Amino acid sequence: MKSIFLSLAALAAVAFAAPAKNNLLALRQAAPQLTDGDILNYALTLEHLEDKFYRDVLEKFSESDFAAAGYDSTFYNNLKEISSDEMTHVSFLTAALTAARAMPVAECTYAFNLTDVNSFLVLSSILEGVGVSAYLGAAADIMSKTYLTAAGSILTVESRHSAYIRSTLKQRPFPSPFDVPLTPNEVYTLAEPFIVSCPESNPPLPVKAFPTLSSSPNNPEKITAGTTITLLTPGIVLKPAPGSTQIYAAFITVTGPVFAEATMVDGGFSVVVPSAPNGTAPIAGQSYVVLTGCNTTVTDETVAAGPAILEVS
Repeated sequence: MKSIFLSLAALAAVAFAAPAKNNLLALRQAAPQLTDGDILNYALTLEHLEDKFYRDVLEKFSESDFAAAGYDSTFYNNLKEISSDEMTHVSFLTAALTAARAMPVAECTYAFNLTDVNSFLVLSSILEGVGVSAYLGAAADIMSKTYLTAAGSILTVESRHSAYIRSTLKQRPFPSPFDVPLTPNEVYTLAEPFIVSCPESNPPLPVKAFPTLSSSPNNPEKITAGTTITLLTPGIVLKPAPGSTQIYAAFITVTGPVFAEATMVDGGFSVVVPSAPNGTAPIAGQSYVVLTGCNTTVTDETVAAGPAILEVS
């Protein structure tokens, strides 16, 4: 098993005082600058994944399979509309990149390991939520107003997809007044497990995956503020850097991360889910948590593992 010590960058709390609340978003978004072409190809990578996901589902499960699982023809037809939307997003982004004389990435080979209709719905809800967070997180880095407007129009559609699937699963369709932005590296960390291989001709993307962090299957079914959960770090042992004794769980929100101390346990860390401070975005719905040695901000330089996905009531 691999041991990882948090770097000095992940211990920035030693060198910097806690930031004011109005600086949290700026600190959250501090990341290497991407070009608009990079961002469009990053978005296209995610759209290819979603497009293939829905095409695979509609090939694997028939309308009668959905009916047997308790979902009527209206839902099945709406699912086909969602699939069509994702296909259209792929076509649009491919055309935009081609028009800008940039090489668009092609579809990769994926493994979704779907066993039945219900497992599809759970994964669909997760992917749609990640899609919303991906577009929201990338928006601040888009320089072209035309591309920004186009990305915004895709974001709103992905958000409607997410709400519809969540409602079908009897989850709150809009559990928070704010959505959660994720950096490209955080999103890629969540997408990478589904990617088997990509064409060698694809242009390289300036993204990386962080070490895996996951919610323990033994966590309570209903997670709220104050719930003790276990976050698993499969294949690695995460340790504080020399001179430090504490690792933190950072729950990502649009108004800045909310920190909780993480206690090492067998296979990972135990964390009590915190409440967001008054006047900030709540931790609710599909939520994301990373491990870090810093308790003042979260950037790609301070993330040690994650994000993990949690559904917080």
